[in-house]
Amino acid sequence: MAISATLHCLTGCAIGEVLGVVIGTALGWETAPTIALAIALAFVFGYSFTIAPVMRAGLGLGAALGVALAADTISITVMEIVDNAILLLIPGAMDAGLDSVLFWASLAIALAVAFVVTVPVNRALIRRGKGHAVVHRYHH
Repeated sequence: MAISATLHCLTGCAIGEVLGVVIGTALGWETAPTIALAIALAFVFGYSFTIAPVMRAGLGLGAALGVALAADTISITVMEIVDNAILLLIPGAMDAGLDSVLFWASLAIALAVAFVVTVPVNRALIRRGKGHAVVHRYHH
């Protein structure tokens, strides 16, 4: 169950990241504000993908937010550091347009690498009773 909760969080994080990069690129923003938006949306979506099922399990918003913060902060932080670093390292990725294969391929590669790095981090946290182990009793 805790790995399932981890996947929910990483899915939300990835959705937020993609939306942020797509919105920033579509609006013609520079790299820094685009990445800032992507990071902000990754946290919003990552936390929300944990908060919703925890609230369905009976916790109020405040308690569910506390659980999400405890469970997801390290995971989302690692994912965001890795995927944005990859995007910055791929030449031209942040300047490519939405109609570019480079844009979408770079984003896919960055998210894939970030996922591969983040899952073992989450597993280590779960083994220590941290991260998504905190959410385990609330996910059904």
